[in-house]
Amino acid sequence: MFSLALQYVISQPVSPIKRLRRDQRGQATAEYALVLLGVAAVALLVVSWATHTGKIGDLFDGIFETLLGHVKG
Repeated sequence: MFSLALQYVISQPVSPIKRLRRDQRGQATAEYALVLLGVAAVALLVVSWATHTGKIGDLFDGIFETLLGHVKG
């Protein structure tokens, strides 16, 4: 049974175009992974910079002051 299936797979001709498509299927996944790694690295740098400079605290202070100003009227 296995040998029949193996013979069938081996006997089926694969066109060069199909072979190229099959070979590049994982390429997009690898590219997305690299892009996500780059974005994560940039995000970490921005968060690190913002944390050390106190900009995040200033941002939240400004947001809460504005919200409280609108609530108090």
